[in-house]
This record gives sequence, structure tokens and C-alpha cells, in this order.
Amino acid sequence: MTNRQWNELLAVINGEDLTASSTGFIIDSPWLPEWSGVSTLDYYTSDEIWLESNLQAIKTFPDIIFLPGFWSEYGMCTEPSAFGARSVWYRENLPHAEKAIHSSEDIANLPQPNVEFDGLLPFMINRLKNLENRINASGHTLKFAVTRGPLNIATFLMGTTEFMLLLAMEPERAHELLGKITRFICDWICYQKVCFPTIEGVLLLDDIVGFVGEEECREFVVPYLKKAFEAIPAKIRFFHNDAFGLGCAPFLKEIGVNLFNFAFDHPINQIRELAGPDVALIGNLAPRDILAAGTPEQVYMATREMISNVTDFQKIIWSCGGGIPQNVSTENLKAFVLAVNSLYKSSN
Repeated sequence: MTNRQWNELLAVINGEDLTASSTGFIIDSPWLPEWSGVSTLDYYTSDEIWLESNLQAIKTFPDIIFLPGFWSEYGMCTEPSAFGARSVWYRENLPHAEKAIHSSEDIANLPQPNVEFDGLLPFMINRLKNLENRINASGHTLKFAVTRGPLNIATFLMGTTEFMLLLAMEPERAHELLGKITRFICDWICYQKVCFPTIEGVLLLDDIVGFVGEEECREFVVPYLKKAFEAIPAKIRFFHNDAFGLGCAPFLKEIGVNLFNFAFDHPINQIRELAGPDVALIGNLAPRDILAAGTPEQVYMATREMISNVTDFQKIIWSCGGGIPQNVSTENLKAFVLAVNSLYKSSN
């Protein structure tokens, strides 16, 4: 991320009037490898290919803020690997983590990871250390510590159905698990900051938050996400949940979130009403059905419609409802940017 882009994000979050619209997308391994013409496995295992894929994206789309920017990750295996989850890899598809918890009794014996040495985490840090000078030479710096959230990690460690049953049937053990995972998350965020002092933001991703109701959100989400976002003093506290988002939206300010990426199912106006005026929003065109599957003309028209339905343009970064999925073409992304810029200019 360039200093200009970082300052632009801060300006949006602070509600400042900008001379142009802001467009940003979360990008990682579901989209970048295929778009840049490499295999998923090569993207994960070659630092050079990983770097060139990211550089290609920022050069092709200079008007887009890519978030978090040069994300060093290994798909959903990243955090579970630190707890001992077995990773299964494919050449063209995303990897997956197998369960490390087979019954609720296993939670007590789950190891507390050492973020400096365990799982795939050292490889993530080392990749960035090896390439940091070249990233900086491109005009970008590392600005975000990134992690998946406690509920998300819990479901990879024990299974989604099993974790949801744990919340309902054994809440004390659920708290034990979420507490252990949250301590890991805080350690992981702090370690990223130690390794890269330029970090000033936190991106936390947790779609499982959208699987629980309001009471469960208050008990099992709010205290743990709040603790995670307080791990370091961060100017941007960016939360991604592109599952059901109406339940968590009223709690975002209490959690400390000041930038929220949410599902395309929820109109921007509705999320604004629930989240309040203090939380900046990033969204929310349908990522799969329109941004990926539509023609450039359809993307253009749908983007204009999305924007025209919004009553207040303050504190908004135009994007899709989630990260960029597989199969989004260069032409469709450019159509999105064109629609945003044309409509914004016509309204000023």
C-alpha cells in the first residue's frame, strides 16, 4: 500500500471530503493466482511468483486500493497450522486444514502456539522479510497485520457444525477455546507489528460471526474481537464478515471496528443505520454473481445502481461484498472503477 492510499483510507474513515471516490478490494489467493496466470501451488511456494502476481495487480489497477496489500498467506490453512492442523494442498485449488479437535475434551490439551516458530507462520514472515525491500521499491509499505478471527479459526480446528453445537451445548468449553485462540491472535498481531514496524492497521476476517444470533454475538463475539483489535494501537481496525452481517453491525463500534466489509445481501444504507456514523463501510456489489459472472456492461450498470441507491457517500469505499472471488476478469474490475468514477463525477 502506498502512503497516498493509506492516507486516503484514513481520510475516508475520518469522514473527510475527498476530491475523488475511493475504490478498494480485498485480494488474496482465491483470485490472484488464476488472474495472473499461475497455479495456486506455485503462488504459495514461490516467493518470486507471489511477488510478481501482487506487483502485476497494482500495476494493472492503479486506481484501486488493494487490501491489505501484499498479503502473505496460505489460504485457510494459515492460522490452524499453528495449532497443529494438517494441511492438504492442491495444485490448482485452495488448500484446506483438517480437524485438530475431535471432541470437546481435546480443547483443554490444545497447544498454545508460539507465533514465531509454529505452523506456517514463520514462512509468512520470512517471505515478507525477504521481499520487503522490493515491496518498498515499488512504492508500497506493509501497513496491516492480518489474521482470521477466533470463531473462524475454531471452525477449522473442529468443524463448523461441531463448533456451533459447542456454543449451544457446552458454552464454558466454547469460551475456553475462544480464549485460547484469541490469545494466539493477539500474539500473532503483535509479532507482525514487531517484525514490520510500518504496520498501523489490523485486518481481521471472521465469517462465522454471521452464523450466530444477537445474544450469542454479545457473549461469544464482542469480548474476543474487542481484545483482538486492541492487541496493538491501530489507526485502522478493519473487520471482514461477508456472511450474515445484521447481527454484528450494531456491536462494531463497541468492538472498536472503524472499517467494515460485509455481504452483498445487505444494502449499504441498512448497514449504515445499524453500524452508526462512526464506522466506515466497504462494499458491496455481489462478488460471484455479478463481479465474476457478469459481463463488463453488467458490472458497470450494477455498480451504478448500487451507488445510486446510497443516500450518504461519506465514509464509503466502493467494493464488492467480500473479497474478490475466483474468475473476476481484468475487464470487469475496470468496468467497476469506470462506473464509480463516472457516477461520482456526475454527482459533483
